[in-house]
Amino acid sequence: MSVLIIVFLTAVIALFSGVFEHGKFARYIGILGLIIALYVSFLPECSFFEQYKNMYDYGQNTALFTKISIVTTLLLFFLGGFAFSNHRSHQSELYALMLFALCGGIILFGFQNLVTLFLGIEILSIPLYVMAGANKTDLRSNEASIKYFLMGAFATGFLLFGIAFVYGSVGSFDLYKIHDFGMANPKNVMLILGVLLMLCALAFKVALAPFHMWSPDVYYGAPSLITAFMASVVKISGFYGFFRLMTIGFAGVTQDWINVLGVFLIITLFLANAMGLAQTNAKRMLAYSSVSHAGYIGLVFFGMTALSTYNLAFYLFAYSLSTVGVFMCLIWVEKLKRETSFGAFKGLAKSEPLLATVAAISMLSMAGVPLTAGFMGKFALFSQAMNGAAFLVLIAVLGSAISIAYYLRLIIAMFFFKETTFKTSEKVTLTYNIVAIFVIASIILLGVFPDLFARQFGL
Repeated sequence: MSVLIIVFLTAVIALFSGVFEHGKFARYIGILGLIIALYVSFLPECSFFEQYKNMYDYGQNTALFTKISIVTTLLLFFLGGFAFSNHRSHQSELYALMLFALCGGIILFGFQNLVTLFLGIEILSIPLYVMAGANKTDLRSNEASIKYFLMGAFATGFLLFGIAFVYGSVGSFDLYKIHDFGMANPKNVMLILGVLLMLCALAFKVALAPFHMWSPDVYYGAPSLITAFMASVVKISGFYGFFRLMTIGFAGVTQDWINVLGVFLIITLFLANAMGLAQTNAKRMLAYSSVSHAGYIGLVFFGMTALSTYNLAFYLFAYSLSTVGVFMCLIWVEKLKRETSFGAFKGLAKSEPLLATVAAISMLSMAGVPLTAGFMGKFALFSQAMNGAAFLVLIAVLGSAISIAYYLRLIIAMFFFKETTFKTSEKVTLTYNIVAIFVIASIILLGVFPDLFARQFGL
């Protein structure tokens, strides 16, 4: 909980820096606070917070996912100077909202109670509704904000209705009491109905089909850095919260929800990859790519072992690194060309080879090409799911093969045109080059030496 308090205080200070007309320093305040929070996340939790353990428990798994989310947010903050250059009047609000959303994510990593789960989801979601509409003069951004808010409110209704059913059957919000009740009463109709309603609500939060329809429009309309935040940090938070709820609280009724989830994954993998092929805009393609990855990540629920949580963490970190890598390229191209169609990337490798390289390696990692972190992440999840869900693994492999086609379209645009279309003297900043080198090195090193992940995160 110490990390949560540090991130919250950092968000408050960053927000008030705008009040005193020092909004340009909000990014540096955020970076400093995140570095302090990352350091504290490696320390033992303060004994003072033991009294809140029945609501929030900062255990080893909570610490692991907290570290991953903080590192990812740090990388995005480093990209913010250029990405938010047209938001100078309200930069402090945007950085503060990202940190407040991160607070919600950290709550989801350690919730022990359905009330805490609800608070975490709302603290994560409400800042996103605002950030999606940050481009006030852009109708697409306004549409993204309204659509996300209305659909999110609808999903929250499902969540609350499900929580009411679960409480009505168990008489408690505590995860472990719900677990014990489910074990003793696996055929309780009210409990099963509550579980299915909450499953649908959380499927919306992580963009699993058929609850993904908001995702492409919101990702496309939101500012690109916010889209990167939603595709990485928000997905990390949502999926581990989802995983924690279903494998601890609802383990007693697994047979009643696991097949429903399997159907969601099949629809997700087929639909997202097929729609990804049909896109002509890189940002919308990456939106459908994010939906397809929700399908791959969902395989963690099948054939579970003692390493399932670790496999989930590795995959989410590998995917987040790739998301940062490809979006830093998209942000730069979007600033110069004011569009994100595949044609806008033509010849990028001629003028900015490092930027094109980090985007290409990131997309190869997303596709699961060997010697990348994405390959090791997919291999771990697919190997686990083979024990009982071989059909789903087959569909996931086919989906990965299809995804290579739409990733290659962007890679071809960047590398296989003789003339560059970037006639400008503006070069990528030193910060972007450093982040690019870090992402490339991390993806390749984790692909060759995956055990480095456990060492670096103190496992």
